Amino acid sequence: MRQWKLYLLLAFIFTFSLSFIHAQQVDNQVDSLPQIDTIASFRRYIPEFTPQQVNTRSSFLISSITVVGNKKTRSNIILREVPFTAGMSFSLSLLIDLFKQGEQQIMNTALFHSVRIYASKFEGNCLEITVEVVERWYLFPFPFFDLVDRNINQWLIDQKASLQRVTYGLKLLYNNTTGHNDKLRLWLINGYTRELSISYEKPYFDRKMRWGFRLVARTGKGREINYNTIEDKQVFLRTPDFIRSFASVGGELTYRKKLFARHNFGIFYFREKVEDTVLRANPDYFRVLGSSNQFPELYYQFTYAKMDYIPYPREGFGTRVRFSKLGITPSFNLWQLHWQVMKIWPIGLKNIVTLESYAGVKLPFKQPYVNRRFLGYEEIFMRGFEYNVVDGVAGGYLRSSFARELFRVNIPLPGFIRKRASLSTVPIKVFGKLYSNAGYVYSPEPGFNFLQNKFLHAAGFGFDILSLYDLTIRIEYSFNNFGQNGLFLHRTTSF
Repeated sequence: MRQWKLYLLLAFIFTFSLSFIHAQQVDNQVDSLPQIDTIASFRRYIPEFTPQQVNTRSSFLISSITVVGNKKTRSNIILREVPFTAGMSFSLSLLIDLFKQGEQQIMNTALFHSVRIYASKFEGNCLEITVEVVERWYLFPFPFFDLVDRNINQWLIDQKASLQRVTYGLKLLYNNTTGHNDKLRLWLINGYTRELSISYEKPYFDRKMRWGFRLVARTGKGREINYNTIEDKQVFLRTPDFIRSFASVGGELTYRKKLFARHNFGIFYFREKVEDTVLRANPDYFRVLGSSNQFPELYYQFTYAKMDYIPYPREGFGTRVRFSKLGITPSFNLWQLHWQVMKIWPIGLKNIVTLESYAGVKLPFKQPYVNRRFLGYEEIFMRGFEYNVVDGVAGGYLRSSFARELFRVNIPLPGFIRKRASLSTVPIKVFGKLYSNAGYVYSPEPGFNFLQNKFLHAAGFGFDILSLYDLTIRIEYSFNNFGQNGLFLHRTTSF
């Protein structure tokens, strides 16, 4: 009888998602562009314009495009995000809309502090376009200290800020490694978990700049393992010696024909081995013979992101659909489908309304413990339930929020930092917000848990703080429908 609630929620989420997807046009170079509204827009993007030219219906030719300010980034990587090329003609109104969209797309590469596109020369009906960028720092070698728990609240409250539940080491992040927006990651981790991982990603390797790749290798071992969920909380088993070892290797191909849509095709191989103590504590952990499990994963993911600023959008639309297959044996066999949708509307100059949905299903429904993790892991969670996880095989949620920009400040930087970073200030924006979310997770094997197969709802208020390098800190106070409330901290992007 409870399953009808799940089916109703999934049907509503998919209908909600499809309605937005249907409203979007095909991923053309130019689609659904915002309309310009003031003469100030012309003065910003075409400094040499005269008011009389605003009313003309003539087409204006882009004679050339020049990129300046890119000390390391290759110009073709920047121009790949611009929705026009030299030799194309547009009306002035449409051209300025394209300038705006180009700035947004370049900022979403996460390579620059600022971007400006404008007509540096305006003679007759010919324009010479300049793309001016200020680059970020790209190399970050620094000591690494992190929590192994799902969020700060769980570490502080449930684990009593135990230093045994931290990892430390060296973390190397090298963005834009060769100037092609490629990324190198190297982790040397010790403490709670010992881990060595390396990955390299290059967005384009062909002349048309459509195909890219990512390669990943990871190995490690840990003294503690999350072997079960009881009363909707992770239960851990810790031993003096290492109790779990793991390794994975794989890669993916990416295909991006134009601006907004991206396709990912991946294949990975995983191996995990646990001590017999784990299997005695939870025989359902693997559901395979022996204490080790090896399996491949194949997946396809489609992403469409058309937003002004992906880490914290003020307007736009995004969707992500992921279909994957794990395992090939009858005892470890999992098909998964996950679907996320986000739609954002600006209300006036400072207000933002956001609607989000997530739906997922795992087949067949009868799965071992390691395959039943659903809400509360990584970025798939409901506000107000941060102290809990909700395991299951199908479900989803709807989230809504109303945010208003409260203030913004620019903190001056010392002179020696200004020269190295090409910045004079650190911008900080603060938003106040109200939010609500509702969801449902179905589990045929709830065990000693209570949140599965029940309607979940929470609401609250909070503050979002934005700064350099896409830093987004969320401070939220939530109330859920089981009488729980609390202050929660997150450091997450929106999509």
